[in-house]
Amino acid sequence: MKQKQINISTLSDNVIALQPHRTRRNSQKSRGKRDNLSPAQREWLTRGLAQPGGKLPIFDRDGQKVNRKTINSCIKMGWASPWFDNPIKPDWLICKLTDEGRRQLER
Repeated sequence: MKQKQINISTLSDNVIALQPHRTRRNSQKSRGKRDNLSPAQREWLTRGLAQPGGKLPIFDRDGQKVNRKTINSCIKMGWASPWFDNPIKPDWLICKLTDEGRRQLER
């Protein structure tokens, strides 16, 4: 096979600078940071305090769907738990506030 020769001077406009690989943080340091709620997480979880059973909203105060990353991160940390499946809208994740979530909000 014949290899295609590339003219380096034509590539100078398309060069992308790559960042060096970052090492992972110490697990104790990142654990302390992960225990802090982000503003979006705090707002979403706080709204469950006034609801029966700690039901968390699907939509924010502006009527927009709560970001799925916010919901999943709260579930992963144990601050919220899936409550039940919605048969009408299966893509909507209905969650409730956990005891650990309530403790986080008290901090």
